[in-house]
Amino acid sequence: MTESIGHGMTWAAFALVLTGVLLNAVAQLALKASVSDTGIISLDLQSLLTSAGSLASNLWLWLGLFCYAISVVVWILALSRVDVSIAYPMLSIGYIVNAVAAWHLFDEPMNLGKVVGIGIIILGVYILARS
Repeated sequence: MTESIGHGMTWAAFALVLTGVLLNAVAQLALKASVSDTGIISLDLQSLLTSAGSLASNLWLWLGLFCYAISVVVWILALSRVDVSIAYPMLSIGYIVNAVAAWHLFDEPMNLGKVVGIGIIILGVYILARS
């Protein structure tokens, strides 16, 4: 018998949800790293083609895409075990991971508004998970 952590979610299902969220967060960070040297990509055709050519050889881009692909598989496995009304709000944990990681890795600002928002997200995820 598998142990439930509440409302029918097992530890295995929770691990799948969390793994999917973290893979998605890593994918975002890798994609950001892949464009850190390109600067703003213009929307004209020539700039798009030039940027696409440059990004095609960037390992961070491929890591990000790989993490996304694996996260989709993991997420499908998670959704086969957990109600989407519980699993989907857990994706907001990825915002917390990315906000903190971007602050450390990319020197993105961490201000009071972000900290309060992160606190609200944590409270919201807790309430949803327990309801």
